[in-house]
Amino acid sequence: MNIHESRIIELIRQGEGISVEFKTCRNKITRDLYETVCAFLNRHGGTLLLGVQDDGTLQGIEPDAVSQIKKDFVTAINNPLKLTPPTYLTVDVVELVGKFLLRIYVPESSQVHRCNGRIYDRNEDGDLDITDHTTLVAHLYQRKQATFSENKVYPWIQPTDLRPELIEKCRRYVRINKDNHPWATMDDEQLLKSAQLYQADPITKEHGVTLAGVMLFAPDLLLLQVCPAHRTDLILRKVNVDRYDDRDLVRTNLIDSYDRILAFVQKHLPDPFYLEGIERRSLRDAIFREVASNMLIHREYASGIPARLVIEYGKVMTYNANRPHGFGVLDPETFAPYPKNPVIGALFREIDRADELGSGMRKMMLYGKKYGGADPQLIEGDIFRMIISVPEFGSVQKPAEIIEFVGAQVTAQVTAQVTAQVGSYCAEPRAAREIMSELGLKHWKTFQKNYLIPLIDAGFLERTIPDKPSSRLQKYRLTVQGRKFLKNLP
Repeated sequence: MNIHESRIIELIRQGEGISVEFKTCRNKITRDLYETVCAFLNRHGGTLLLGVQDDGTLQGIEPDAVSQIKKDFVTAINNPLKLTPPTYLTVDVVELVGKFLLRIYVPESSQVHRCNGRIYDRNEDGDLDITDHTTLVAHLYQRKQATFSENKVYPWIQPTDLRPELIEKCRRYVRINKDNHPWATMDDEQLLKSAQLYQADPITKEHGVTLAGVMLFAPDLLLLQVCPAHRTDLILRKVNVDRYDDRDLVRTNLIDSYDRILAFVQKHLPDPFYLEGIERRSLRDAIFREVASNMLIHREYASGIPARLVIEYGKVMTYNANRPHGFGVLDPETFAPYPKNPVIGALFREIDRADELGSGMRKMMLYGKKYGGADPQLIEGDIFRMIISVPEFGSVQKPAEIIEFVGAQVTAQVTAQVTAQVGSYCAEPRAAREIMSELGLKHWKTFQKNYLIPLIDAGFLERTIPDKPSSRLQKYRLTVQGRKFLKNLP
C-alpha cells in the first residue's frame, strides 16, 4: 500500500468534517456535489471522496462509470452556468480493496464562488446556502480580500489605465489553445471582469482594478506606484562569487517577467539531449517553466521582500516572499497544493504559462533528477525556496537513458539509415559542409538542430577541436560508441 492510499484510508477513518466530504456516486454524480465544491472553495478547502457512503462504508464506483464521472465533473466545474467563477481541479482515481474511488482536492479560493447562482459556505460537515444572509455574505467577501492580497481593489485604477497590447497578447494565446474561448470576443473590460481582475470593493462598492490586474497588465510606472518593492533579481554567480557574473533586474509586469526569467535561464544553463519515447524533450525548459511560474504565481506581493533566482555552479536557488501554510521541505507524496494567488494562477494557466495546481510540482520532480542528478527541494516558510541541481556546460553527465546505449536513443531522433550514413562517412574526420553535402542538405540550422547536435550529444560523433566548437577548422568524426553501434547494425 502506497502513501497515497494510506492517506485515503485515514481520511475515511476520520469521517466527514469541515474539510472532508463523502459522496456515493455509484454510477453518476449526485446533484449536491457541486454545492460542496462551492462551499470548500469559499471556506478553507477540503477533500471530496466519491464512492464512499456518509457513514464511511467503502462502496466504490462502478468501473465502467469512472471515466464518464471524471469527464462530467471537469466539464461542469469549468462551466460558468454551473460554477461562477469556474475553477480548475484535478481528479485522482484510487483503487482500494478492489473498488474504485475518485479523490478531488479542492483548495481554498481567493474568490467568492456561486453554484447555480447560490453562495454556499462550509459549516462542520454541511454546506450552507448563505445567499440571502447579507451579513454572512459580506463577511465572506471581506475575509477573502483580507486573506488574498491579490484581491485588493484600487478604485483609482480603471481598465483604460492598463496596457491594451498586453491584454490583446493574452487573447492571442487563448485563441491558440482554444478556438472558441470566450475571451476571444470580449472587450478589455469584459475580459478583466471574467478573469476577476476588475471587481467591486466589498466595503465601498466602488469598482476598480485589483492588485492582480495591476501586476499582470499595468504599465511599469503604475505597477511600481502600487507595489514599489516588486522586482525579480536574476543572478549568475560562478566566477565572481562575491558579486555576480551576469544580472537582470526585472521590474515589469508578470507576463513579461515570465519571459525574462526563461530567457536568463536559457542563456546560462545547458540543455542536454534527452528523449522521451521517440520525441526530444527539453528537460531544462520543462523544469524552469514551472520554476518561473511558481516564482510569479505564488509570491506574496504585499511583502517588501524581492524575489531572486541565483545560478551557481551545479545548482539554481530561488527565494520568494511567501504566506506559508506549513514549514519545511515539501514531500511530493503527501503534498497538498495551496494556491497563494489563485486569480493570477488561473490567468497563467489560460495563456499556457502554468500547469494545473499540483501537476507542475510533479513534473519538476519527474524531470529534476534526470536533468541535474538530484531531486529538487521545495522548502516552505516565510521565504519559499527552491533548490534545483543542474548540469554544467561540457559536463559528461547525461541522462541514463542516453548513456546506456547510443543506438536506440539516437535513431529515435535521427533515423537508423541517416545514422549509419553519417557514421560511415565520418569514419574519417569530415567538415560540417561535407556531411551536409553527403546528406543532400543545404540549410545549416536544420542540419545542426536535427542531425549534428543530437549525434554529438548522444556520444555518436565528436569534434576534432572540442575546445573551440565554432573553429573554422572544426571537423567531426565517429566515436568508439558510434563504431560499436555501426558494428551491431543488421
